[in-house]
Amino acid sequence: MRSQHWFDAVQKCQHNGEAYALITVLGCSGSTPRDQSSKMVVTGEKTYDTIGGGQLEFVVTNKARELLAHNNDAQQIDHFPLGASLGQCCGGSATVLIETFAACDFQLAVFGAGHVAQALMSIVAGLPCKVTWVDSRAELFPASLPDNVRAVVSDDPGYELEQLPAAADVLILTHNHQLDYELTETALRHPCLNSIGLIGSDTKAQRFERRLAARGFSAEDIERLNCPVGLSVVPGKLPMEVAVSIAAQLIAARQHPGPDESGKQRGISWKTIKQQLSHEQRPVDSRGRGSSLKLSD
Repeated sequence: MRSQHWFDAVQKCQHNGEAYALITVLGCSGSTPRDQSSKMVVTGEKTYDTIGGGQLEFVVTNKARELLAHNNDAQQIDHFPLGASLGQCCGGSATVLIETFAACDFQLAVFGAGHVAQALMSIVAGLPCKVTWVDSRAELFPASLPDNVRAVVSDDPGYELEQLPAAADVLILTHNHQLDYELTETALRHPCLNSIGLIGSDTKAQRFERRLAARGFSAEDIERLNCPVGLSVVPGKLPMEVAVSIAAQLIAARQHPGPDESGKQRGISWKTIKQQLSHEQRPVDSRGRGSSLKLSD
């Protein structure tokens, strides 16, 4: 797909939570397909924009996809003599930076397409998450959905819940208390969900807890259920107010501050960058002569 510029592709991938690699030509010498600062984006299945095509782009795309397979944020610098190593007739050389950005692990499943869920979609549309929105009533889904939201019309929402991937967040916001309970049981039997939120009141929570205990769920199991879902410090009963409360709780739960690691190396060290660029990159001056690249500390 060549019609989309690399910056549009980056925005799309980030919005959809899709893993991607940003390719940048850091420098070049001699005859090359494109000049320095040329960029392209590579995903698992598509490419956007170009760094000139040919064998260089082919090799770089494959390297990027090898890195994407690890689903990590990473950076890698490679130098390519186009004639000697790639067999391209232009014969110059290019130094290329490959930056990979992992897929978003924020996967949200919302059961119910009522007023609160519809208000919530206008919020999660701006978050880096993938949303599965499930209801049996097709007419409740808007004609147009955000790029990161997938509507599922299903008469068996319990089956849809069972198919969710590990670490997904679940919100049960249906119009039917019995369906809410059935989905709650199914969610509690799913061993790997990140969180289970249920809309309702304290009275509803107590009623469900008694029913779950009677069905053999342990206190530890029941503790996984968050009902009423949402931050209590965000008051209000309007659909948007409830949606804001729920979204705020999800965002807060997704923050995992760890120990201070500011002293540890992250990404490529400056020493490595200097070694690679000083050794490999020789820009060409206006007279076509090679000149060394000076890097300051």
